[in-house]
Amino acid sequence: MKADVKTLEAKKAGSIDLDDAVFGADVRSDIMHRVVTWQLEKRRGTARATRERSDVARTGAKFGRQKGGGRARHGDRKAPIFVGGGKAHGARRRDFDPKLPKKIRALGLKSALSAKQKSGQLIILETLETEAKTKALKAQLTGLGVTSALVIDGADVNENFVRAAKNIPLVDVLPSAGANVYDILRRDTLVVTKAGIEALEARLK
Repeated sequence: MKADVKTLEAKKAGSIDLDDAVFGADVRSDIMHRVVTWQLEKRRGTARATRERSDVARTGAKFGRQKGGGRARHGDRKAPIFVGGGKAHGARRRDFDPKLPKKIRALGLKSALSAKQKSGQLIILETLETEAKTKALKAQLTGLGVTSALVIDGADVNENFVRAAKNIPLVDVLPSAGANVYDILRRDTLVVTKAGIEALEARLK
């Protein structure tokens, strides 16, 4: 399919052929949900387990007389009732490392890209060449009708653009290798450069 290419000044700079397999795929909300759930769960760190009686290194020797001491007949310092003893009914270790097949992840990314294309929320730019001025970039994005966006460049992102966009809220910048379903869906508009389009199509073919 054909799509218009614009400059940062919102002027038309030609057109580009988009791969239907990447930007014209069926929008599978169920697959995108699976991928986003996998991404968010993958972020979580390991939940550490508490040390129970078997994990604590303390003496197991009886520390008082069996009778006549006036105290209970304890025989293990690892018991939960003592300071330094093991935890009773402690938390178990939980490791959040879910698995998701590569084909499902690729299908989710194709669905997210296609959803932006079909809803008219995809903007393709010639390049991200700009001066490192936040005010100037904000005016350019306003001219493009962008308030909340994920900007994807090629393998390397323009440094001036990154510096200028750093202080603009709701604007994220990623290289093509970092494109993912969660970041695409959490912003209203997807802005991709021509280099980014080529890299995404090469990655998903």
